[in-house]
Amino acid sequence: MKKILKIVVLGLLWSNISFANDNFEDEFTEWLIKNDHTQYLKKNECYGCDVNTATLNCFDKDGEPKKQCWMHGKWRRSNSEPNEHNLDINFFKSSEIPWGANPNKDTLLYYLFRYLEVENKFDRAGSKGSENPYKFNIELRDDKISKYIKKHMQKTALLSYLLYEDNKITIDEISPKNRLGILYNNNTQFTSASAGKSIVSYVTGHAICKGYINGVDHRLNDWSLLENTLFYDQKLINLLNMAAGHQKYADFDLKTNKYHKNANSNTVEFHLKKGVFKNSKKSKSKYQYTNFLSNLLINYVWFKSEGKFQDLLDEIFVDKAKIKNDAWFLKMNDRTIKMNNRNNTILKEYEVKDEDGPLRYSFRASRYDYLRIAKAMLDDWQNDTCVGKYLKKIHELRIPMNNKWKNDKDSSLNPKSYAGKFYTNYTGMKKRNVMGMNGFGGQHIMIDFDLGRIVVINSMHTDYNWKKIAHSVIKKGK
Repeated sequence: MKKILKIVVLGLLWSNISFANDNFEDEFTEWLIKNDHTQYLKKNECYGCDVNTATLNCFDKDGEPKKQCWMHGKWRRSNSEPNEHNLDINFFKSSEIPWGANPNKDTLLYYLFRYLEVENKFDRAGSKGSENPYKFNIELRDDKISKYIKKHMQKTALLSYLLYEDNKITIDEISPKNRLGILYNNNTQFTSASAGKSIVSYVTGHAICKGYINGVDHRLNDWSLLENTLFYDQKLINLLNMAAGHQKYADFDLKTNKYHKNANSNTVEFHLKKGVFKNSKKSKSKYQYTNFLSNLLINYVWFKSEGKFQDLLDEIFVDKAKIKNDAWFLKMNDRTIKMNNRNNTILKEYEVKDEDGPLRYSFRASRYDYLRIAKAMLDDWQNDTCVGKYLKKIHELRIPMNNKWKNDKDSSLNPKSYAGKFYTNYTGMKKRNVMGMNGFGGQHIMIDFDLGRIVVINSMHTDYNWKKIAHSVIKKGK
């Protein structure tokens, strides 16, 4: 039963995108060729190549045309046949690596490319990198845990590991070139998956402090999209705590067979006016994790900012966090709606407008920029700023998650409480102000607001020892 829960919950933390029968294999091989990663390409000896024509015509020894040729120590290419690689890729039915799978390095490489390419099909709502990005002090540790993480990076799906403590980075590891480093580097903007829900909450705190929203007890009775739904006149804190009384219509996903179950496939307007929440009625408020509430919230913040949403994002990410690279939330468009809803019995495609709520909680940033954002949260808390007071307030109003299953080694089952889209009440740290962000594939950020310690992890898959390199490090520093 535990395994079933893990597959369901963690699988849905990823911003699921369903591209049935859509294969990125040719694009990936083309990328390998263009970037001279010949170690992953088949060296097909070619014969009878005519190199004087506009299109290279090459053939194998049986006279069959080849798109790529290894001839005289060089690669030669034509446009006649599919590219060929020598990778041992395990293709899954889903668009992402399922929980419980045991992917080899080649499979991880392919899916990393796929993740990066798929999300490029979306529009963006975010900020450009700062002209004066925050510069971290770095003083690297050389001890048992740092050596363990270095070895862990060589054999797992980990992309990046950063430990910040005592006002400096003390562990800094990234997947090497002989593993996932050909696609992932310091500037790669990688998905936060559902860790982005916590960033939505942080943005909401800023909207409150700017006066766009009255506070966590603000009632949602001022947005026409919410009329005739269970969300109308609800307190904001209910949405923040995943306790909007929506369990009749959605658990981790939407309860429907009429269109794509994942809320990330359609706009807020679709779900409220045409989907499961049309004429919905509120049930008892209790914790029930679902993707939709975070999408609803970020679009509500956009609505309440009255044309100043970009200024709000820039204040957070550029002025405060001082990010180096661009960072953004994904935004649906006509193209992504069409791709995600091929079998939609209500609407296969429709025009996407800003006022209909196309923003998603899915967030992308580079590894150091995730740390910069986490540090901004830490600074707000410790300096007791307006946003710091917001973080303390949602921590105070945390609610139990009521998990029936217990697994202290698991990042989603170890914490026992939920605080405004942050996880908290971790084992052994119940009296500490520690909050975490968690997402599919092992995306994880933990912040100890008392000791000023932060762990930031980007990963392709949850095959690493979370309890040892995240929980224990935050708890003990080792």
